[in-house]
Amino acid sequence: MRVPSVDATSLKILKLLQAEPELTVAEIGERVGLSHTPCWRRIKQMEADGIIKGRVVLLDPDKLDLEVSVLCFVRLKQHDEDTLLAFETAVLDMPDVVQCYSVTGEHDYFLRVLARDVKTYEEVLKKSLLHLPGVAFINSSFTLRELKNTQALPL
Repeated sequence: MRVPSVDATSLKILKLLQAEPELTVAEIGERVGLSHTPCWRRIKQMEADGIIKGRVVLLDPDKLDLEVSVLCFVRLKQHDEDTLLAFETAVLDMPDVVQCYSVTGEHDYFLRVLARDVKTYEEVLKKSLLHLPGVAFINSSFTLRELKNTQALPL
């Protein structure tokens, strides 16, 4: 597998895309010293190489009545490949789960779940999370306040 290289100019482009995603390719090119076409080619190549995974619009959950953020630590009953794959596949289809990480230590997975209120989270827990394949235990912690949440990488 080819490891994509990122030179100083491409790194500048990535920083601009993270900081100001509304910039046009021409504006990015102007700031990094490239004309439109070479800048566009670099961006397209970084997309093809998987460096740029996609583009999203970030929404404020509070303004959309998703005021409850829950951190769920999940332990599975068993750790065979079929159970792990079944769990991971099921989680990918759950819109309430906005983040999922396989982790080391006491737990097997870390999930972040968004809900309208505590009662809604309780329903998600009882009707969905506890029925995920292989789940033995879920420890839920409600967040009090979000201090930092960024998708920007430290380039």
